[in-house]
Amino acid sequence: MTEVDIEKENAAIAKAYKQLLKVSYQTLTVADKKLIRQAFDVAVDAHKNQRRKSGEAYIFHPIAVAKIVAQEIGLDATCIAAALLHDVVEDNPDYTLADIEEKFGKTVARIVDGLTKISSLSKEADVSTQAENFRKMLLTLNDDVRVIIIKIADRLHNMQTMDSMRSDKQEKIASETLYIYAPLAHRIGLYNIKSDLEDLGLKYTEPEVYHEIHNKIKESKEEQDAYIKAFTKVIEDSLDKEGLTYDIKGRPKSIYSIRRKMLKQGVSFDEVYDKFAVRIIYKSDFANEKFLAWKIYSIVTDHFIPNPIRLRDWISSPKSTGYEALHITVMGPKGRWVEVQIRSERMNEIAEKGYAAHYKYKEGHAEDALDTWIDKLQEALESNETNAVDFVEQFKLNLYSKEIYVFSPKGDLKSLPKGATPLDFAFSIHTEIGMKTRGAKVNGKLVPLSHELQSGDQVEILTSENIKPNSNWLDYATTARARSKIKSSLKDEKKEAAVEGKEILRRKLKQLKITLDEKSINEMVVFFKLKTSLDLFYRVGIGSIDNPMLKDFASSRSGVIMSYIKSKIRKPTVIQNIDKDEITAKYDSLVFGKEEEKLDYKLSACCNPIPGDDVFGFLTINEGIKVHKKNCPNALSLQSNYAYRIMQAKWIDSSQQEFAAQITLSGIDNLGLVNNITKVISSNMHVNMKSISFQSDDGVFSGKINVIVKNNTMLKKLMENLKKINGIDKVIRV
Repeated sequence: MTEVDIEKENAAIAKAYKQLLKVSYQTLTVADKKLIRQAFDVAVDAHKNQRRKSGEAYIFHPIAVAKIVAQEIGLDATCIAAALLHDVVEDNPDYTLADIEEKFGKTVARIVDGLTKISSLSKEADVSTQAENFRKMLLTLNDDVRVIIIKIADRLHNMQTMDSMRSDKQEKIASETLYIYAPLAHRIGLYNIKSDLEDLGLKYTEPEVYHEIHNKIKESKEEQDAYIKAFTKVIEDSLDKEGLTYDIKGRPKSIYSIRRKMLKQGVSFDEVYDKFAVRIIYKSDFANEKFLAWKIYSIVTDHFIPNPIRLRDWISSPKSTGYEALHITVMGPKGRWVEVQIRSERMNEIAEKGYAAHYKYKEGHAEDALDTWIDKLQEALESNETNAVDFVEQFKLNLYSKEIYVFSPKGDLKSLPKGATPLDFAFSIHTEIGMKTRGAKVNGKLVPLSHELQSGDQVEILTSENIKPNSNWLDYATTARARSKIKSSLKDEKKEAAVEGKEILRRKLKQLKITLDEKSINEMVVFFKLKTSLDLFYRVGIGSIDNPMLKDFASSRSGVIMSYIKSKIRKPTVIQNIDKDEITAKYDSLVFGKEEEKLDYKLSACCNPIPGDDVFGFLTINEGIKVHKKNCPNALSLQSNYAYRIMQAKWIDSSQQEFAAQITLSGIDNLGLVNNITKVISSNMHVNMKSISFQSDDGVFSGKINVIVKNNTMLKKLMENLKKINGIDKVIRV
């Protein structure tokens, strides 16, 4: 570069820096400006030899990110400084975290550390490491939500300046943005940034579609402006008459949301009816906000007929992102639907700035919605039970989920994600209540635990001390919190069965003159083709390894001389991880969806799943269902782009699957017979009674019982115990 160029560039850098101070949303004190200046000087020095792919000086990137943080997100000087420094430690070995802490204090250093950890996550990763990286990133939410916010600003600037990259790189970064960063921005209440990220994501994943919609919006801009002008003219006079101070803005919906509508409703661009929204932003003190919002509502509906099912009142009960507004859809001139959003200036700031505005207005008001969400999330984040892909999927569900509002029996309002069940409600109150849930009443009527709650329902949870979560609960629960608690409870239960199984095994082996020690355990794990010693104990505990099988093992052992000779010829089996603290499942067939149907499928060649892998089904156009591993290289793009074609799938395990069986009984009726029968059934562990019917005809007794058992051995044991009851003559499995 010539000296002239360098001078030009330096002038541009200085100009960018001045602009940063000018556009800041927070008022900056002298100390703030000093802090930002210091951060700027360190960043300039650290990046002095770096250039971006486009050829410009690297320092423009941190300044741009800091500008987004200052202007669009509206964070304070600490965050502006951290944004300027976000790549310093990573890109320049001369600067360490200790240096940053010494110069800028603990908070800035912690945020920079969080950002450095995130960006040092491996970039060229397969999906499972990618998911693991996402998990690590999301865990920084606990330490400091600002880390994620600056990361979102960093991602936005990268998306805005991606033109000079290779197209495969662009597509990867854009898919990732749509997959995790846009939903995160949405959840933190940064709606404007969410829209930008989605539009840019679409621009690089489906460029033709993006440009087509973009051009059509441009073409119809004049006509749209004229329409909004005509629409607002009608209500302006009435608003002025009431002496309100307001501002009316019309804005087109984002390209991405128009595309989503086109796909969802199966219509063309011209048929999407609400391509724009009109916003009425009014001035008001805090006390009169609600009153004025409804006053404006009544003025708008005096002139235009509202669509009664499209009224959204987020003023009385704000969204959990903190968003407040009144949305109505009215029939405007020329028979077109128009969405009208009514917000006070405070609400508008919260809608646009999210996190930062919350804190500006927080003094004196109740606890902040974002804080509550992060607290709730913390629990889900802390239980590392699930694998990373599941975790990210589960986390994503909690980001975009629409909300419903339900009432407790005392009338308290609780917000839950759409699709939540009474079980989710129980766990959202308290883990203990969730664990002891026996049933639920919705609006006074008993409902199954899988019942989908609707906004406005009043939910009462019935609990019982002797209830424990069972594996069906995972089909009923949708929230991350409930699912992680249920999973860990089921795991503990299996471990209890394994402890019991170990004692049973010790007794049974004693009768067979075998000592239970490390050697015999290893031999049995090999003999029964299992993976861990805990598997062995668990299967003995639930009865899927029974006496005849143990006798077979003993006799195979007594032919020791033969097996010694054989083992010399044959290589001995080496078991890995026999003492692993887990119960693996013996998988044998694939089932799909919540109903666990057995359907025809093909295993995909890109990742070759084998029984036992975590998998999902993908509905292809020509080849039916193809099964992919959850960490298949193509999984992320399939899940990001074709979520509607994904089917849940899992390998089921004969020892952990439950089967229904029917038993008929007959005999001579006597007093207390029914009581004895139910006692026997309930005292048989791992047997669940589904339905029962008895009749007595002239002293002859007959009955039918439907039970759910884990395996054949349990059923036999139950039938033997029933036969012992006085008066029972026959016990037959149907």
